Amino acid sequence: MKIPVVRKVLEVNETMAEQNKKLFDRHRVLVLNLMSSPGAGKTALLERTLSDLGTEMNMAVIEGDVQTTNDAQRIAATGVPVVQINTDQACHLDSSMVQEALGQLDLEGLDVLFIENVGNLVCPAAFDLGEDLKITLLSVPEGDDKPLKYPSMFVRSQLMILNKLDLLPYLEFSLVQATQGAQTVNPDLEVISVSARTGENLEAWYEWLRSRLKTKRKA
Repeated sequence: MKIPVVRKVLEVNETMAEQNKKLFDRHRVLVLNLMSSPGAGKTALLERTLSDLGTEMNMAVIEGDVQTTNDAQRIAATGVPVVQINTDQACHLDSSMVQEALGQLDLEGLDVLFIENVGNLVCPAAFDLGEDLKITLLSVPEGDDKPLKYPSMFVRSQLMILNKLDLLPYLEFSLVQATQGAQTVNPDLEVISVSARTGENLEAWYEWLRSRLKTKRKA
């Protein structure tokens, strides 16, 4: 009897996600759902992105976390609008949480909305939020076998960002194996390798972002 209950939860989420998507499309806002395990560097990547592209794009962030406003405070320091969602032990954001947070954001004139999901390599992928694209971050310290061990997020994502390249000299991590593993479970997955700390190859990420925003505006 548990299966219909789970299905009902997901169906309700999908309904609200579709409402979110219609709202985003109406305002022509590119919405990106950033997912990863804890500590992969989502917030650090956002800090660099918001600072480097702040004069080029109007951006905002919905920040998901189990507790605290630590990450939201870091984002707010860049001057970008941010709304904090504390999930109170839930391991992911859902579309109703995002819908409630949207009431605190002005979508008019916004170019990009980043949704930084709760740090977890499994649960977030199952819940559509109405976003345009899902992005999974994988960091060098986590190991190059994670895409094969935790495939669900990589299967559902359109982009994998390999972060913390600056740690490659100190750890056993193969960019080739990580990429091959991810593209084994999702052959269409794009891959960009960066270091949010040093700025290495961030321009490739920025070009990807510009390209997707251009596509959104033409839709």
